[in-house]
Amino acid sequence: MELNFGGGFLGLVVLILVILAIINIVQSGASNGAKVLWILLVLLLPVIGLIVWFFAGPRGSRA
Repeated sequence: MELNFGGGFLGLVVLILVILAIINIVQSGASNGAKVLWILLVLLLPVIGLIVWFFAGPRGSRA
């Protein structure tokens, strides 16, 4: 009996969100040290890191 609740799809969604978060972090005006810390947080703790980044992370430059 195989229990598959769309884990592959959810994993793909998380991967896409992580990539978008990293792009946004790199484009932000934060210092390089802050960028590295945010990227590490998002990579090491993908779901929690994404939630924290969404509410408290550096924003990209939207000129």
